Amino acid sequence: MNDSPHSLNPRTRVAQLQGYADRTTGSIVPAIDLSTTYERDQNYQLPGGRLYSRADNPGYEYVENVITELEQGAASAVFASGMAAATSVFFALKPGDHVIVSKEIYWALRSWMLDWAANWGVDLELVDTTSPAAVRAALQPGRTRLLWIETPANPTLAITDIAAMAELAHGANAVLAVDSTFATPVFQQPLRLGADLVMHSATKYLNGHSDVIAGTLTTHVKDAFWDRIVRHRFQTGNVLGPVECWLLLRGLRTLFVRVEAQTRSAQAIAEHFAAHPGVERVLYPGLPGHPGFDVAGRNMHGGFGAMLSLQVTGLAQEALKVANSLQVWRRATSLGGVESLVEHRASVEPATSPTPKNLLRLSVGLEAAADLIADLEQALKQS
Repeated sequence: MNDSPHSLNPRTRVAQLQGYADRTTGSIVPAIDLSTTYERDQNYQLPGGRLYSRADNPGYEYVENVITELEQGAASAVFASGMAAATSVFFALKPGDHVIVSKEIYWALRSWMLDWAANWGVDLELVDTTSPAAVRAALQPGRTRLLWIETPANPTLAITDIAAMAELAHGANAVLAVDSTFATPVFQQPLRLGADLVMHSATKYLNGHSDVIAGTLTTHVKDAFWDRIVRHRFQTGNVLGPVECWLLLRGLRTLFVRVEAQTRSAQAIAEHFAAHPGVERVLYPGLPGHPGFDVAGRNMHGGFGAMLSLQVTGLAQEALKVANSLQVWRRATSLGGVESLVEHRASVEPATSPTPKNLLRLSVGLEAAADLIADLEQALKQS
């Protein structure tokens, strides 16, 4: 490899797994290490430095090193799921801590947070983080320990200013954590904007093939808070299996080409339906009319991601009729895979969810954009 590998474009580094080659065989693809334990020598020491696969499987390191470089952080950790990664951050808190969370985030995490906070003794406050003034008013210096944001938000694509949140959080001596799943490291590196932690549901774009459940966290600095997160992962066994690590690593190698192509299609779809009579509103931060367009331009570079939502003209029944009339788009939960998916979020979220009833969330895949647009057109005509 180049004598200065970090001068190479990130897409080059990730495609070649940072120049990986096995020292013994010359293999350019890491092997899957299925061993759960490692032998000690006659002095009962660990010559390889590995104790047990729950913490020391080499497969973790390959994935973590790639993601750490992509996010320009100090260290990363892989988890059994995105929820496992996110909840590990909250379990690093202590009873009595005050936490601010974006109002608009993935509903399953939001529901878990509300139940957990009450039982754990944490003072959790839901705030409109698109408003720095609202966050400033909610901060309690000396008590606020964590500010958790998701940008772009699921499923409304609301945009929060990462740099502004970092300044506010650090002014109160709090940690800023960012769920950057929708944006991916291709377009957004929250740590460069001042965040302390960045989280991904790696099930989505990092893997990209709808066949692995995984989560990741990356830290700006290896401090005591990070140590508590990593220790919690080891103690609870919230680790990723070695086969899943290998599949995630394979998916990462095509991250840039997949996400860039998907994003071009998403932009084209958003622009096409921006003034469509069957669509009340297109929620996509790449449209100048989006309320977070300017902030998204500061957070993200090179594109606005491959997720968008359409608010169909009418109520829930009209949105469901559109979804049921689609022939190319697949009706399924999740996102970030090579196939395009549509989901009526209000049907799968609880009644207390703030998601509009006429909203369809679209995950744009690798199909021809013209086919995806034509399918939406015919479905909208039938609604």
